[in-house]
Amino acid sequence: MTAIEDSAEQLRVELVDLRRQLHRIPEIGLDLPQTQRLILEKLAGLDGLEVFPGTRQSSVTCVLRGGKLTPDGCPGPVVLLRGDMDALPVTEATGLDYASEISGSMHACGHDLHMAALYGALRILHDRRADLCGDVVFMFQPGEEAYDGARFMVEDGVLEAAGRRVEAAFGLHVFSGVYDSGVFYSRPGTLMAGCDELFVTVRGEGGHGSAPHQAKDPVPVACEMVLGLQTLVTRGFDVFDPVVATVGRIQAGTLGVIIPETAAFDVTLRMFSPAHREKLVSDVKRLCRGIAAAHGLDAEISQAPDYPVTVNSPAEFEYARRIITGTFGAESFREMEHPVAGSEDFAHVLREVPGAYLLLGASPAKDPALAPMNHSPRAAFDDAILPKAAACLAELAFQRAGMAESESADGAGVLHDAQP
Repeated sequence: MTAIEDSAEQLRVELVDLRRQLHRIPEIGLDLPQTQRLILEKLAGLDGLEVFPGTRQSSVTCVLRGGKLTPDGCPGPVVLLRGDMDALPVTEATGLDYASEISGSMHACGHDLHMAALYGALRILHDRRADLCGDVVFMFQPGEEAYDGARFMVEDGVLEAAGRRVEAAFGLHVFSGVYDSGVFYSRPGTLMAGCDELFVTVRGEGGHGSAPHQAKDPVPVACEMVLGLQTLVTRGFDVFDPVVATVGRIQAGTLGVIIPETAAFDVTLRMFSPAHREKLVSDVKRLCRGIAAAHGLDAEISQAPDYPVTVNSPAEFEYARRIITGTFGAESFREMEHPVAGSEDFAHVLREVPGAYLLLGASPAKDPALAPMNHSPRAAFDDAILPKAAACLAELAFQRAGMAESESADGAGVLHDAQP
């Protein structure tokens, strides 16, 4: 066991307790006052830590300064570690004795574990700050679940919080189901899909259901658009670089005998290469407007902020793999063959600076395939993995911003752990 692993293990009881406190108070979106308050209370006793509470959202940014210079007299790199904070509008059905105390809200995606792990990494590195040549930025981020919190934190300067720009960024996401517990998963390049949401309203002219020729019925036109989308994605894009268009909501009318004025639907678009995003969005808009115009109707289309494709730097991926396997053993890391179709707004950070995002199995079931998946009201996460998650984040930052020179994954000089 490394010194950092040992420190993480000593924090086990505190990290589990913090995670369970956070699990009881899940908050949704960008305004998380109870969550932010609890994190700030945990940080209050740490001397020398620069803490910046968010103003337009309930974020917390911390800067831990290194205590020495590199051998050539320069400051070391700035490394960012991130943990997201928000919950989901899900009514919990786990039966846990620390289940959500807020009706209709649940940490069904494991962000409570993310916060506890990030706090653990902060505590570990705080104890070793004298051996840090670089600075570490800790990004406690609200609004990951479709609220674009990472983009707001980037706009508000989280990447420059140390006074120098972040040079490498790392984060992790726990999963209940699918992945073996305690094993890290990732891949170089595209890890997770980009995502856009379009909201389409077809405007026609209402009338009596018995006389559709005297109206302009938007319902069949909207249905034609929905079917047309399925042809568009299979005929307009390379099968080996696929895109997905899913209509999750369609709504029109009040009674079967009434032709409504409008029909509306929401479509989620996902893509695995950044180049496909602009083409896919443009093609969908063109298709919907073209079908509407062909029937003498209009289509109004609005768009939610995008989640970019989550792309791991190949060099930082190799660095993370080397650190994880060197710390926890070769069996603790598996390279993924394919990206994940889900999206992640840490992509906003990775679009700005090189870094790597990791997935970590945290299912309490022996067979993860039998466990409810993230976002389920029955999703449960094994908080026994918290010391490992905290140690991973701490090692990634410390090995990069420690006190002795060595080689990085891409062959450049970086700072590595020089503990005896």
